[in-house]
Amino acid sequence: MHSGCYNAVKNDMKEGYLNFDEYIRQGEPDKKERAEAWSVAIGLQAVDGLKTSEYLQQTARRNIEGEITIDEARELVKTYYQSKSIREPDDDDKQEADLVSGNITKILSTDTLDFSTKGYISLHRRIFDGVFKHAGRIRDYDITKKEWVLEYDTVHYLNWEDLRRAIDYDIEQERNFSYKGLSSDELIAHVTRFVSGIWQIHAFGEGNTRTTAVFAIQYLRSLGFSVDNKLFAENSWYFRNALVRANYKSAVKGIDYSPIFLERFFRNLLFGEQWDLRNRYLHIHPTIEWNVQPNLAPPAARPQVACNPRDARSTPTSTPTSTPASTEIISELVRLIGHGELSVKQMIDYRGLKDRKNFMDYHLIPAIKEGLVEMKYPDSPRHPRQKYLLTSKGLALYVELKK
Repeated sequence: MHSGCYNAVKNDMKEGYLNFDEYIRQGEPDKKERAEAWSVAIGLQAVDGLKTSEYLQQTARRNIEGEITIDEARELVKTYYQSKSIREPDDDDKQEADLVSGNITKILSTDTLDFSTKGYISLHRRIFDGVFKHAGRIRDYDITKKEWVLEYDTVHYLNWEDLRRAIDYDIEQERNFSYKGLSSDELIAHVTRFVSGIWQIHAFGEGNTRTTAVFAIQYLRSLGFSVDNKLFAENSWYFRNALVRANYKSAVKGIDYSPIFLERFFRNLLFGEQWDLRNRYLHIHPTIEWNVQPNLAPPAARPQVACNPRDARSTPTSTPTSTPASTEIISELVRLIGHGELSVKQMIDYRGLKDRKNFMDYHLIPAIKEGLVEMKYPDSPRHPRQKYLLTSKGLALYVELKK
């Protein structure tokens, strides 16, 4: 039932999820919750190259308005495909996307979670009920998948004989883990390891990413996080590719596991940060303009997050040059310049930024003050061919960062 992989152009775009923002902005709690659930459910179909039908979108709106229940909406969609006398070429894909969207919406409409191997397997069955004959069944064969971000190499997924034992282990370890006293960086790193580990097991023949995403949303809610569901709705394909990069390593290509991209997704999701979540940053050999993934929020506006998940959206601020986020920005600038020489315009263009003053205040000037970057023509700051390069201290940091 699955379409082929997105091409490079599509990987640059938002998934085109169905926009229910008008309901979310209205502030009516019931409509807002239903709209958010549908947005996530529909957006997640993009990870397998699927799009929902207009009929599903109309039916979703009827449910959001309160005209029909979620069960009535799901039944209407099922009947719609059963009664179609003329099948279109893409009906199989749309039928999968429509049925799965309805199932996910129903699941996300409740706060229940069975945090166990049985619960995880049951979640796959509930998501793909009426779609896959093997819904809720662990695969009994090994798999590989060619990935665009890996130049069509594959992640090494777990062999089928060890699947259930691996899920048992990961979930048991997480159940016994305490988040008490963790810094925000430690918290994000741990969540990233757990979610990427569950995904890497790839317990099912199909639908692993969608199952992992729904499981992650439910689990984070159970921990007390206020989850920004819009991130999953808008960036589900980035989420999948970030999972791929977190679980890919190649000694031949000189590439190590790269969880940083998934960490940035979770930073946006849980802490309200503004990392630019576009897929070209995730390619193992990005072009120079996609080589550094920027955080689009100015450092002064970034939240300093409490360690308690239930307080994870508290936002006391500090000065830009003293925050961990500011240090990260400087490190990214050092990576960008490397052994080269770049003008301000080149750096702004490569970072995908627009505001020159913001760049100078929060990127370049702090790096210069730290003694990491210097002017090529220090005696002539307004030199028409002025460029910036790393100092010996900056080069030492660059070498360290490259490790």
